[in-house]
Amino acid sequence: MTIRPLPTWLALLFLAASAFGQSPPPMQAKPELFNAPKSRPAEGFQSDGLSAVFYEGMPWKGKRTEVFAWVGLPKLPAGEKAPGMVLVHGGGGTAFEAWVKLWTSRGYAAIAMDTTGTVPRGSYAKWERHENGGPPPDHFGEALGPPEDQWPYHAVSDVLLAHSLLRSLPEVDADRIGLTGISWGGYLTCVVSGLDDRFKFAVPVYGCGFLGENSTWKDQLGKMGPAGERWLALWDPSHYLPKGVMPKLWVTGTNDFAYPLDSLQKSYRAAGGPSTLAVRLRMPHGHGGAGENPEEIHAFADSILKGGPPLPRIGKLETQEDRVQASYEPHTPVQKAELLWTADLGKWSDRKWESKAAEIDQAAKRVSAPVPTGARVYFLNLYDDQGRVVSTEHAEAP
Repeated sequence: MTIRPLPTWLALLFLAASAFGQSPPPMQAKPELFNAPKSRPAEGFQSDGLSAVFYEGMPWKGKRTEVFAWVGLPKLPAGEKAPGMVLVHGGGGTAFEAWVKLWTSRGYAAIAMDTTGTVPRGSYAKWERHENGGPPPDHFGEALGPPEDQWPYHAVSDVLLAHSLLRSLPEVDADRIGLTGISWGGYLTCVVSGLDDRFKFAVPVYGCGFLGENSTWKDQLGKMGPAGERWLALWDPSHYLPKGVMPKLWVTGTNDFAYPLDSLQKSYRAAGGPSTLAVRLRMPHGHGGAGENPEEIHAFADSILKGGPPLPRIGKLETQEDRVQASYEPHTPVQKAELLWTADLGKWSDRKWESKAAEIDQAAKRVSAPVPTGARVYFLNLYDDQGRVVSTEHAEAP
């Protein structure tokens, strides 16, 4: 995909919140973010099969910055280039070597960068500061100050630069690179998807936009007054998602405490390009097995970057009297289906969700289920023979 360079006379443009599809996002990336940054070995950091590097980030308050990253390459036949993954950690995290190794074991090159000015030495949420690190993870700090001094500006820039560094490696196929991030990393993935069209797909895990309408930070942003309003005008993913036309996979759970299903729905409806949903019953929130290992992400990446079979495709949820149904395309064998539903209202993370088996009509390629009496919100899940799930949008009872 061709990169469309921004006007050279304008390094960075910030606007008030704008209507979707009519104006550019509040942040437009500097052209130099699309070039490989200067990098050097990160002495004192070692992990089998990986390289530890510092690469040059954007200046912060007039001072140069460096970003720590782990870079991994798979074993390849001579002359073959690997597809790549850019991995964006969540709140309290850093560049995680195990996450990079997970993807190199799958035959991918991968890079995981720190977005909070630290290095992976210490403990969770207490990582050691780097002397040339960018802003710490005060996500809403400096909201009334210069945008280039704020955390989202630097975190987004760190991701774009990591992508540019990975695609510059001779072992990597620059035309086959995907993006995934967890929690705050999922938030950043949403923003980056509207700024960097070099990515072939994006997978936000938990993260989404519309944080000022409903999220774990809604009240905090509201209490900030004009500062919160300005932060949302600059940095809410809702301004960026419409600009990203690459395919997206949204991975989350019914009761996510940070990014509730209503904001998630507004996000994937606002997003450019096709969206696939994978919403599990009470999926835990976190790194490790929860956010890094869902096989839906692996299959999604393989289908786009390696020509593997796509996940099953499930269509629009349709209601007929007291039943719901959806058609599907079984790109991999279908194993089971379920209806997830809740009779509760109120805070999304506190609602009690139930699961019941749904019927699969293999001949008609349709899944259906009766809607339980009292159900207020419901959707269908379809599982393939590897246990990977795809979901319809959720619907709310009238």
